[in-house]
Amino acid sequence: MRENLEYWLVVAVARTLGLMPRGMARLLAGILAFAVYFFLGRLRRVGERNLELALAELSSSERARVLRGVYRHLGWHLVEFCRMSRYTQANTRNWIRTDGLENYLTAQARGKGVLIVTGHLGAWELSSFYHSLMGHPMGMVIRRLDNRRLDDYVNRIRCLHGNRVLHKDDFARGLLTAMRAGETVGILMDTNMRPPQGVFVDFFGRTACTASGLARVALKTGAAVLPGFMVWEAGEQKYVLHFGPELEFESSGDDEADALAATQMCASATEEWIRRYPDQWLWIHRRWKTRPPGEPGLY
Repeated sequence: MRENLEYWLVVAVARTLGLMPRGMARLLAGILAFAVYFFLGRLRRVGERNLELALAELSSSERARVLRGVYRHLGWHLVEFCRMSRYTQANTRNWIRTDGLENYLTAQARGKGVLIVTGHLGAWELSSFYHSLMGHPMGMVIRRLDNRRLDDYVNRIRCLHGNRVLHKDDFARGLLTAMRAGETVGILMDTNMRPPQGVFVDFFGRTACTASGLARVALKTGAAVLPGFMVWEAGEQKYVLHFGPELEFESSGDDEADALAATQMCASATEEWIRRYPDQWLWIHRRWKTRPPGEPGLY
């Protein structure tokens, strides 16, 4: 009963936002997002703590401004997801574009597969969807939602134009198969992990347990690795899907050291993009929760 109620509530909200004019839907979603900001204090406190840890140079008022921006962009992101099933190449032409697509096409042409380092920055759901809409379907590594009806509903939208989902419970094998077939897979690498799936690397000047699977697969298969993020460019009033230059991993023969160094490159690339658009990253996630043995918690 609970799962059915959750499902129909989400579908009702999605259909409502999806049918409203985009500006009005953004306004409504923004109101909902700010309600969450004010009434769910636990999430707000996590965001405040993360900003203290990562961007200590900002004043308290600047950190508050960044955090309010996070909620605004989350509301806008919700609107895009609710409207994605209606998007075509024609009706997105004036407000979405790509930058650095040549980086992706060059990597793809090598034929050894492409791994996209991405994260919860900007409009991450729209990024993979738009990439497939423009003729470049890809795989996405995701965690199954607890509500299976909702999981199926969300994945149907994600996969309308040829995308496919790879579940975390079959992560390594799915990635290896995709790379050997020359496919593209995007991986969100900005969430807290636990050993042995994660290794400790520097992220905003603090050790953060970070997924190492992408690095290990890339080193094993020779797949190309490059950052890809879709962010809102306020000056253009557009979403822009940016592809950065390829990350060059090196193999020394020491598998663990190589995986650590490659994972650090991915974390550093992600940090660089977050620093450019701090009000578009998901600061309300406890990114530094897992600590090295003997180190006290940060939350």
